[in-house]
Amino acid sequence: ILMVDEKGKNMKCLTFFLMLPETVKNRSKKSSKKANSSSSSSSSKLPPVCYEIITLKTKKKKKMAADIFPRKKPANTNTTAVQQYHQQNLNNNNTIPAPNWQGLYPTIRERNAVMFNNDLMADVHFVVGPPGGTQRLPGHKYVLAVGSSVFHAMFYGELAEDKDEIRIPDVEPAAFLAMLKYIYCDEIDLAADTVLATLYAAKKYIVPHLARACVNFLETSLSAKNACVLLSQSCLFEEPDLTQRCWEVIDAQAELALKSEGFCDIDFQTLESILRRETLNAKEIVVFEAALNWAEVECQRQELTATIENKRKVLGKALYLIRIPTMALDDFANGAAQSGILTLNETNDIFLWYTAAKKPELQFVSKPRKGLVPQRCHRFQSCAYRSNQWRYRGRCDSIQFAVDKRVFIAGFGLYGSSCGSAEYSAKIELKRQGVILGQNLSKYFSDGSSNTFPVWFEYPVQIEPDTFYTASVILDGNELSYFGQEGMTEVQCGKVTVQFQCSSDSTNGTGVQGGQIPELIFYA
Repeated sequence: ILMVDEKGKNMKCLTFFLMLPETVKNRSKKSSKKANSSSSSSSSKLPPVCYEIITLKTKKKKKMAADIFPRKKPANTNTTAVQQYHQQNLNNNNTIPAPNWQGLYPTIRERNAVMFNNDLMADVHFVVGPPGGTQRLPGHKYVLAVGSSVFHAMFYGELAEDKDEIRIPDVEPAAFLAMLKYIYCDEIDLAADTVLATLYAAKKYIVPHLARACVNFLETSLSAKNACVLLSQSCLFEEPDLTQRCWEVIDAQAELALKSEGFCDIDFQTLESILRRETLNAKEIVVFEAALNWAEVECQRQELTATIENKRKVLGKALYLIRIPTMALDDFANGAAQSGILTLNETNDIFLWYTAAKKPELQFVSKPRKGLVPQRCHRFQSCAYRSNQWRYRGRCDSIQFAVDKRVFIAGFGLYGSSCGSAEYSAKIELKRQGVILGQNLSKYFSDGSSNTFPVWFEYPVQIEPDTFYTASVILDGNELSYFGQEGMTEVQCGKVTVQFQCSSDSTNGTGVQGGQIPELIFYA
């Protein structure tokens, strides 16, 4: 085979004889020798021709396209073309690719991905989104049917309808695109503001692996701010694992969750389940105020004026799930009693409940919530005191720790004075990679014993597994105190394993082997 370059010059070429048996190979060698001898006179005119005989062995393992053509960085022109196609797919303004666009992609997965949101060869279109916010998206029935049993039934099932355009008003365009990207490209692209809608789409069209990825994304981004909304959605989507994670956050960080904007967005059924919660770790006045905030927003949703009567109307029987008789008397007198949400008889009966020997019957639940029992992780095997230790002069005692399960740090247990009773001022702090997650300034009284004394954060701080956090305290008080010794690098506390290591923030001598901060107080 003679090849000519773009300038008209002759080029050497390689001729391949493929899949030839050994006998043909030998004959080919003999014939090539004769041909060389007979054409020696004309060899000066023609370029030499190279022959390469490749004998294929049938036992050799077949290779896939990705193995034969490992992906290399394409030339600048190809890179520009690939990026252009991808950008077109994202913008939904696709044009027909250049000829031989298939040559840009070595694997079937990459070539298939070019068809994502591409009008080329599209045999169906979807009009996605509610009226006024629709987007028309192209699709390919075969690809969609391979990725979803719902699409398979829609296009190839017994009741398949031959429609060129399908309307989907209950799915957001961004979520539908995220699902299509997974089906076409085998890529999961999730965002915090669309993950719930994507989960809905994955559930509707039975794409289980994408749904699982959505749930994992929600679990890792779960916090007190969104726990109530996610609880509502997890029940709707029947995701028990996500529901359990939501309850863990709501129980431990109840006051933060109840004060979040997301709490007002939950449905009535979720509101009732939260108000019934026995392990809710919050003051009842906070629960009461959260319920009133929800009622005000619910009035707006129902297009009602947010009057006292309408708030009570939308709360219905859920009002009696608030354990008003368990409030502190000051909280009731200055809060619930003056809110106007209670009737005069209810207010009088609750006051009698607080003060009278013979208590009236109430419609409200009068039994306090159990809340959560804090666990204590003690890292020292013994403690001691000496005449010249442990002193506090504004220096920092610090230690790093990591856990293997999500927990919520409520505070620290600290040592007190070794010279009789004394009062300490403690500034406690919890950081992750230098970022302050929680801090508080409070006082505690030491009775002179070697016991530990709890100091609490304002709200429990969520701690993720397998990441080191820094616990610090600066004490001001009696300079001589007890200190821990025989410290452990790893402590098993219930179902939670805690690891400790020294912190560079510690300037007062505290480390793994000894010092202050003997206990971590947490909910799990």
